[in-house]
Amino acid sequence: MRTTYTSDISREQFSVIKNDLEQAKKTTHPRKYDLYEIFCAVLYVLKNGCTWRDLPHDFPKWQNVYYHYQIWKEKDDKGITLLDRIHDRLIEAERICEGRKPDTTMIIVDAKSVKNTDTAEEKGYDAGKKLLE
Repeated sequence: MRTTYTSDISREQFSVIKNDLEQAKKTTHPRKYDLYEIFCAVLYVLKNGCTWRDLPHDFPKWQNVYYHYQIWKEKDDKGITLLDRIHDRLIEAERICEGRKPDTTMIIVDAKSVKNTDTAEEKGYDAGKKLLE
């Protein structure tokens, strides 16, 4: 039994993405390590920013974890990685569990975060703004 880390996902969450991960690698021989443990090790490195060699020893060997990470981060013909698809699938599953629609239906953009472009026809004037003179 290994230590539980804050970067780990639950086995229930992992069940949502397990088939995608299993199909990413050709199975020429049986796996030596549990795919859940490998995925959690990848999450540990991504969250903590450590080097592969600095993975805690209760995870699978770093070489094996790195090998799987390389497969999972390869881009397909659309430029999307398996890790991107998994991320999207987990977010959809979480939204469904919360009783919400799987896709975002509304977005709010703050005016301060969007710069006015040269193509804007009118520029607004805020009379209440205090200016230093």
